[in-house]
Amino acid sequence: MNTHTTYKSPLHEMGATTKTDYWNDSCAISELTYGIEHGAVGATTNPTIVLNVLNLEMDLWRDRIKEIIAENPTGTEDDVAWQLIEEMARKGADLLLPTFTENKGLKGRLSIQTNPKFFRNTEKLVEQTLHFQTLAENIQVKIPATKAGIYAMEEVTYQGVSINATVSFTTPQALAVAEAVERGLKRREAEGKDTTTMAPVCTIMVGRVDDWIKVIANKENIITNPDYLEWAGVAVFKNAYKIFQERGYRTRLLAAAYRNHYHWSEFIGGDVVVTIPCKWAKRFNGSDVTVEDRIDTPVDPAIVAELKKKFKDFGMAHDADGMTIDEFDTYGATVRTLRGFVGSYADLLSVVRDFMIPNPDK
Repeated sequence: MNTHTTYKSPLHEMGATTKTDYWNDSCAISELTYGIEHGAVGATTNPTIVLNVLNLEMDLWRDRIKEIIAENPTGTEDDVAWQLIEEMARKGADLLLPTFTENKGLKGRLSIQTNPKFFRNTEKLVEQTLHFQTLAENIQVKIPATKAGIYAMEEVTYQGVSINATVSFTTPQALAVAEAVERGLKRREAEGKDTTTMAPVCTIMVGRVDDWIKVIANKENIITNPDYLEWAGVAVFKNAYKIFQERGYRTRLLAAAYRNHYHWSEFIGGDVVVTIPCKWAKRFNGSDVTVEDRIDTPVDPAIVAELKKKFKDFGMAHDADGMTIDEFDTYGATVRTLRGFVGSYADLLSVVRDFMIPNPDK
């Protein structure tokens, strides 16, 4: 069989022949359209992605930003920014609605992320999540896997929201997410409420795991086989997946933050989601990487042993008991990512500010 004549691309083949779902890691219309053409059944946003969408498609949004400002004469730049974010989410959700309908809610969702500044506040996370749920029937809400976020996930799951745990890098975080979701689902079921159309996922930002281990290696002058550093996130994800399968959690794992093809190819065949930026999707689709089941192929034990020996933070991320919930917020990858998301949100506000009060010196 000539794969290229049967499927449009490797990602299309993966989606058609395995349990692994492909999502587009952007709500940009052009990128999501490409993704859907190649089998994408979901999409996701965060403050960085929204900023990138504006950079990519400002011609589609410039006039609308001006209109939003005019329609909200007393609105702050935050008010305008969130209306803009929500409208982007609705447009992405509209593109995915046929997939959502066809799959009875189990696929075809658009993930929108809560305000990164709320990472310590369960009440605010719950309040914003429930608001987002009203934007479209196929909305999925991203909540950080911080201590406050874990508590929020249980409550909003109970209230019928399909969550997407983000700012998540470790097996302990993923297990805490899955347990919180199970508690929420069981509370719903105890009251006779439906859970069959809910589709919770838990992200592990595999590339950011690699990034953090590399930062430690640089800061602490640790020498190891450099190839091993490309496997840290994969090892964490595969260990978490094995435990999820053993325990029968209803939350699916999702791989994000792409740095190399292992972050896609090593997860093919798993009952998981891979959320891929468009530039990486095009690279994968143009590659000679074969679509074959690799999820159950373990990472070389020598690699895992070496990373555990030399990097305490790898063991914290890899092992089921590597961290307590009280340590989630201070884990290095969490701190770096929260700072990045809050920074991107500030940059987004700056873009809105330039429309609201244009710089007279330019």
